[in-house]
Amino acid sequence: MFLEMGLRVVCPDMMGYGRTDAPDVPPESLSYYGLKRAADDVKELAKQLGLSRIILGGHDWGGAIVYRVALWHPELISHLFSICTPYLPPTKHFVSLEDVVKTKFPQFGYQIHLASGQVEKAIVSKGQIRQFLKARYGGHGPKGEALFSPQKGVIFENLPKIGPSPLMTEREMDYYADEYTKHSLHSTLNWYRTRKLNYEEELTLEKSIIDVPVLFVQALQDAVLTPDLARGMEQYFPKLTRREVATGHWALWEAPEEVNGIIRDWLDIVAFEPAKSSL
Repeated sequence: MFLEMGLRVVCPDMMGYGRTDAPDVPPESLSYYGLKRAADDVKELAKQLGLSRIILGGHDWGGAIVYRVALWHPELISHLFSICTPYLPPTKHFVSLEDVVKTKFPQFGYQIHLASGQVEKAIVSKGQIRQFLKARYGGHGPKGEALFSPQKGVIFENLPKIGPSPLMTEREMDYYADEYTKHSLHSTLNWYRTRKLNYEEELTLEKSIIDVPVLFVQALQDAVLTPDLARGMEQYFPKLTRREVATGHWALWEAPEEVNGIIRDWLDIVAFEPAKSSL
């Protein structure tokens, strides 16, 4: 779609995913997996490609990163879109993930489990990682068994039971399993250990408002990133466009044509129409 619109497309992996570096923590610093480091990496990548302004979009952790790129390097971003991931502004008061789960959002309990170190020790082989990925992309056991509970995390005894993913082909799943096996799950799960680090680094940010045009697409059936998390985003985005899709978390896989159409229509209005009018 983006290529058809005449755009240059760059799709970087996050640190620890795919064929990026994947520093072990420890001995390396957790800051490699922080949001500021990710924002700095995007800026450096743009510089290496000779780009002074970019349209930036993301989903899930990628969605969290795009907001932070706009905060740390506002001069780089012309337009921004996030699929499923609402904006959580920087704060001057630290609240631990444990307290968040206990007092407000129990659906984030899985993050405590993913950060604990237990999951990467139990799911090691390529076969186990493949089962884990099949479950994360919608696979269940023959009696509907799930591997993943938003409140509790990974249910290890269900790992061998998980059947095919409804969202990916076997070939695609083989590719993902190969890529994840290169580094183990440790590097990818480091992202769940950065809450305190991100808070401390963001204490130096001077603003929490993002002035460029922003598109947020809410997945109405997302069991974790629920619509209530996105309330009040307008106060941080003077140029916010909201859209909704009737999907779960994997909106880009569940409804690709609908999501692409939303992004395309938004870009036509906020990016391309103003440019045509100025000619």
